Amino acid sequence: MSRTVIRAAYLHRLFDGHATVLAPALLGCELTVTVAGEQPGAVTVRLTEVEAYGDQGEDPGAHSYRGRTPRNASLFGPPRRTYVYLNYGIHRCLNLACGPEGTAGGVLLRGAEVLRGRELAVARRGRDTGRALLAGPGNLGQGLGISLTMDGAPVTLLDRGFAGSSSPMTDDVGPSFLLSVPSEPVGPISQGPRVGVSGVGGGEGYPWRFWLPQHAGVSAYRPGRNVPR
Repeated sequence: MSRTVIRAAYLHRLFDGHATVLAPALLGCELTVTVAGEQPGAVTVRLTEVEAYGDQGEDPGAHSYRGRTPRNASLFGPPRRTYVYLNYGIHRCLNLACGPEGTAGGVLLRGAEVLRGRELAVARRGRDTGRALLAGPGNLGQGLGISLTMDGAPVTLLDRGFAGSSSPMTDDVGPSFLLSVPSEPVGPISQGPRVGVSGVGGGEGYPWRFWLPQHAGVSAYRPGRNVPR
């Protein structure tokens, strides 16, 4: 795949469509997450790996597959909001909700490279693992300071040059998610099955993982259980 420069208004419209269209457009975008609390501050990253997840009854790998629950409610809209869930009882994974009104969809942010705030991301992770610092959704969530209380938070779309402040927020201000589009094409995009998704949803019929090859923050592929050959 290849891509051209996109604008924030165009990306805004993509959030109203299917996750498989939005997901590759997010690659190369800058995301700035600012939080208060125990480790306040901001970290800005460039997204290098994402996975798309579809609607109720459509995607057997999606949390929305069997319908709406209190846990997955943010996937059912409105779009341009976060969906945060706890994986394996430890990892807080960050998704961006999308899809037409009345449907569910989301893009899991799987990996990124740090542009600003690396010291804070390393402190949150507990050690510096180099290019793999934010590889994998659990590591990314930890480095960004993601918590379950951030579920359903709005995501603001900006053109490049406005996001990225490293100033910590005060305790009486909620989390901030700023997403800015790339100023240049990001080059080729790779596509394949999703990582660790069990059953049919993890097979080649759902090549809904997208990543920037040779970039930092891209995790290694591993199949889920009972994935058809």
